[in-house]
Amino acid sequence: MIRTAPPQPLRPRALTPGDLVVIASLSGPLHTVYEPDLEQAVVVLERMGFRVRRAPLLEAGRRRWWSAARPAEIAEELNGLLRDPEVRAIIAHDGGQTALGYLDLIDFEAITADPKPLLGFSDISLLHLVCYARTGLVGFHTDLATPGLGGHWQRATAPRRAELERLYARLLTSTEPIGALPTTPSWECWRAGRAEGRLIGGVINRIVLNQATPYALPLDRFDGAVLFWEESGGQASYVWSYLQVLRHAGVLDRISGMVVGVPDWIDGLGADASPSLREIVLDVLGDRDIPVLGNVEFGHAGPNLPMPVGVRVALDARRRTLSLLEPAVRAAGPVTGPVG
Repeated sequence: MIRTAPPQPLRPRALTPGDLVVIASLSGPLHTVYEPDLEQAVVVLERMGFRVRRAPLLEAGRRRWWSAARPAEIAEELNGLLRDPEVRAIIAHDGGQTALGYLDLIDFEAITADPKPLLGFSDISLLHLVCYARTGLVGFHTDLATPGLGGHWQRATAPRRAELERLYARLLTSTEPIGALPTTPSWECWRAGRAEGRLIGGVINRIVLNQATPYALPLDRFDGAVLFWEESGGQASYVWSYLQVLRHAGVLDRISGMVVGVPDWIDGLGADASPSLREIVLDVLGDRDIPVLGNVEFGHAGPNLPMPVGVRVALDARRRTLSLLEPAVRAAGPVTGPVG
């Protein structure tokens, strides 16, 4: 089998002080009770040095079923932001259950012409994966605005909040690699080893769902990649099943390492005779001798470390380190990078 090297990532232009960041409802609605959290998220972004604006669909109480609006309306608003030269970054207000409804409506040409950081996780994982597959765009798997910057961050210690704020600002503005992400005692070595490769991942149920669409990442994009994933809700058996799907699809045979986020409200995980998440992962991996780092702070369980999709990283599971070897943004100038 002949394997070709994956294309270089398409990096957005680095943000500068005063650049406009727009908070948008890219999936779920804004419930009125969370308006104060959204307002706090605006404060956080302004403290980083950016101007902040809400997109029109981000209106408390506006909803259609489980979404902020119909998928076509959300896509129209997102495409408008992608085409607007004043908008330099877009952050999702929250996750939800809507992105699958408009993957076929995204203006990929606008992304190629003017790549911008798109921030968020959960349902927004789909946007990162699809945009990376179609354009090479680096996806900013980071906290969402309302439950993250305005929620989890506010319940963290003051030193942790300051650390995350500096980290996110560097991610968006610096053309130098961040290097090692800040480690905490929660990180666990589940299988020792070292690997280097491009970060690919998100919430695991969205990774699996995306691979069933025409917007799936080609399998060769996983060659040598470091797969990161997390999950929230459902059953421990579901996680085992999602990993089995990735095994059957050949993904687990291609990756060079794995990073697993802190699990969130997964029933039957480690209870009584039930397996731990570590046991589930190692059971499915079998004799695949790749490093696995577990219980890393990204996902639904709390404040997120940034995990930029498409950026090359170094993983050392025994030493419990994960380092970003490349910047997520580029210096101002003509767009360079692959498309397709």
